[in-house]
Amino acid sequence: MDLGLSDRLVLITGSSAGIGRAIAAAFVAEGARVILNARNVEKLEALQRELGADRTYTVAGDVSDGASAQALAAAVDKIGPLDILVNNVGIFGVKPFVEITDEEWLRYFDVNVVGNVRLIRHFLPGMLERDFGRIVNISSECGVRGFGTMAHYATTKAAQLGLTQSVAALTKGRNVTVNSVLPGPTWTEGVDEYMNGVAQQQGISPEQAAKDYFVQNEPDSLLQRFIAPEEVAQTVVTAVANPAINGASIRVEGGLIRSL
Repeated sequence: MDLGLSDRLVLITGSSAGIGRAIAAAFVAEGARVILNARNVEKLEALQRELGADRTYTVAGDVSDGASAQALAAAVDKIGPLDILVNNVGIFGVKPFVEITDEEWLRYFDVNVVGNVRLIRHFLPGMLERDFGRIVNISSECGVRGFGTMAHYATTKAAQLGLTQSVAALTKGRNVTVNSVLPGPTWTEGVDEYMNGVAQQQGISPEQAAKDYFVQNEPDSLLQRFIAPEEVAQTVVTAVANPAINGASIRVEGGLIRSL
């Protein structure tokens, strides 16, 4: 099925690994032109070789730094008017609430929220003027249900949902949409490394360690397995292709959220 994304210019932050990498591959498969962004130039260039230099560009930059984000936006403008912005980059970590410092709270907000704001603020006016644009903020199911040992992460992901709703309200009557996608536990490179470590410590297979994780930590999951990055990417591409989806929080979390 043709989703109408051929030659659309897409920027995906944090696209050198994990969910961002899968989103980049999905857009390239749909014929879009994709700007790959991360801080590590070597990883970006490796991904570009994998996906093909004829459909991709690389622009290194750190959206948590104002000057770097501004330079990234300027580099994108030189490539062409941006059609689709996917705010994917984010940081997470597990830490007792009382041990999270003020500096860590501010760091999480700067990366997970203000980094989104910086790029939306730059690209939204052009999208409204051209009467076409798609913005997707990659949030998390933690933003809805909370997470006691990841309070700083969960709080910023909830803030992303508020940001999405607020910016979507500015698009009334225009062919511009702003949505959030909420992945659940996803099998990224970091999770793979962690599960292999757990398996080695316990003397079991990584597959068994992954199954045990859901039994012990996520018994309410209906899916009872990790989500593949490609499954999240599929949802992002589909949401972007449908102009009737706007201001939505789209769940890809395997049934962890039990609210209407």
